[in-house]
Amino acid sequence: MNQNVKAPAPDIFVFLEVFSSEGGIQSYVKDILKAYVSISAGTAEVFLLRDSPECQNPFASTLPTIAPKLKFHYLKTLPPSLGRLRLAITLLRCLLQQRPRRVFCGHIKLAPLVELLCRPLGIPYTVLTYGKEVWEPLPANYQKALRQADSIWTISRYSRERACAANNLDRQAFQILPCAVDGDVFTPGEKDPAFVEKYGLAGTGVFMTVARLWSGDIYKGVDVTIRALPHLLQKYPEVKYLIVGRGDDQPRLAQLAQDLGVADRVVFAGFVRAEDLPAHYRLADAYIMPSQEGFGIVYLEAMACGVPVVAGEADGSAEPLLDGKLGWRVPHRDPEAVAGACMEILKGEDSRCEGVWLRQQVLEHFSTATFTFRLKQLLDL
Repeated sequence: MNQNVKAPAPDIFVFLEVFSSEGGIQSYVKDILKAYVSISAGTAEVFLLRDSPECQNPFASTLPTIAPKLKFHYLKTLPPSLGRLRLAITLLRCLLQQRPRRVFCGHIKLAPLVELLCRPLGIPYTVLTYGKEVWEPLPANYQKALRQADSIWTISRYSRERACAANNLDRQAFQILPCAVDGDVFTPGEKDPAFVEKYGLAGTGVFMTVARLWSGDIYKGVDVTIRALPHLLQKYPEVKYLIVGRGDDQPRLAQLAQDLGVADRVVFAGFVRAEDLPAHYRLADAYIMPSQEGFGIVYLEAMACGVPVVAGEADGSAEPLLDGKLGWRVPHRDPEAVAGACMEILKGEDSRCEGVWLRQQVLEHFSTATFTFRLKQLLDL
């Protein structure tokens, strides 16, 4: 072997946090890393501003064949400002020493730093955007970092249009990489009797939402679905609404159900472990979230389990629902429209209720294999 052959320059990923919290962004990032290591012959340095070495990192702990391709830098420090300084110093040293092919900036909050360090060195960078973090006018230095980027990735047409309108960005700079669903994890199946008993769902039609119940996230539409129940119960008195998630908005939602006289029809499941989530989807006769999403990976998860879905009509859910081909899209603050869609699902006469077909369509368009292929195209590998 020729010892003088220089190893190829690595890629660099810079994220806020990936393993110390759960959410749509974290799930999306993990999918990107998994796909990256499956298609790239090189290595990557991964900088994690808010993660610590003690976090549960499946790439390092359970995927040893992947770990050598990814070198993780854990930079969580108190106070947080010190962590940002550590990130700047460590990242600059890596840029100078290794001269990477490109840098992937995993959050808009990190974009000004990445732009500041990469541009003088002539290193191209890509900014990954997800949803509402770029839907409002950003500070001037954030906008500059986006305009100077070699490319901007986002998850849907809707997110691209919102970001462009708010920040006067060029649509041509964007490339779309939709979310993915793991069809080996989210599968159809019988309702788990233990969960049916736990939540008192025997003999009922079940509607379900998986969402953070934060007061800042009322756009998820959980309150709208609760308001839809009185309309729905007039015709289908045995239905229940299962809400998976936790947060500071739960007391308000519980009071709303009480005030509307439907408290006995609403079940707050609270936090559910990731490994139990597929079994919870299988409890549902329909997944309801009349939201304003950048994309909405939960719709993919539900449909991969063969569950029909109801989403908002003017958001990024157009992508997972294939512009309404796979599910119902309704005005996101309209309880009567939500109730109407739920009634259609309970009738079961629409092709969008056919679980086998739903799953086949979702995996055709949004499987991890499709996601990997799209990423490979973006990376030009």
